[in-house]
Amino acid sequence: MELQLQDVSKQYGTKCAVNNVSADFAPGVYGLLGANGAGKTTLMRMICGVLKPTSGSIRLNGKTMEELGEEYYAHLGYMPQDFGFYPDFTAREFMLYMAAVKGLDKKRARNRTEELLHMVNLSDVADKKIKSYSGGMKQRLGIAQAELNSPSILILDEPTAGLDPKERVRFRNIIADFAKEKIVILSTHIVSDVSYIADRILMMKQGCFLLQEGMDAVTDSIKGKVWELLVDERAAGEYSRNYTVVNLHHENNMVRLRMIEETAPGGDAQIVEPSLEDLFLYYFGEETEK
Repeated sequence: MELQLQDVSKQYGTKCAVNNVSADFAPGVYGLLGANGAGKTTLMRMICGVLKPTSGSIRLNGKTMEELGEEYYAHLGYMPQDFGFYPDFTAREFMLYMAAVKGLDKKRARNRTEELLHMVNLSDVADKKIKSYSGGMKQRLGIAQAELNSPSILILDEPTAGLDPKERVRFRNIIADFAKEKIVILSTHIVSDVSYIADRILMMKQGCFLLQEGMDAVTDSIKGKVWELLVDERAAGEYSRNYTVVNLHHENNMVRLRMIEETAPGGDAQIVEPSLEDLFLYYFGEETEK
């Protein structure tokens, strides 16, 4: 199974939402990282056929979406960022309805519905109306419906947005279970959601890919540039004004600063191992503060 993007762009008048991106996807989990407005959702909607690219091609096993037609969509499972539920449906009714929309026969629809509701831990509340569900329960139902047709490509757009830390961990574990032997593309601006489960990171800014790297090498570009330093509060303010401080932590009337700089920022600064969050803040720090 191979999904290939070749020089894909999406233009809205004079605005270029996605600018000439190319990537190859084999089975595995791909974290699509970027600040809000980076072009992630537009790219995912093009992969899912919701939007048509202005230029470029999207191919599955060498054939374009147009050549494959309905066969292409049979391989897809999609959980959009703002997933629409029917609030007066129960979870079971909703799953059976979505199974019919996806063309599953009645027996398979029933079997998949029960199997997936169990996998996402909703069996006990399957006959309660969706409007009574918490945000985390709705997100779990969203991924369950995306899995109904046993897709080989699973597209998840900001699936953990608005969830508390406990629900995010539970959701990550569900994704990891579903990810075996399929292509999973997970879009988010929450770095910890992909740092645990992604095999490869694609970082996107202003419609372009900044990098495409495996998790083992993704932070190589900032190795030797991440520093930690313990200073008093007055010095901490000075460093914050003059250097790229990505984190600060108060420790016994002192402040531990974490900075990204090409050269030593002075004092007793020590080089530390970079994290994916450091890399994200290196590229998007100013945008995430807006």
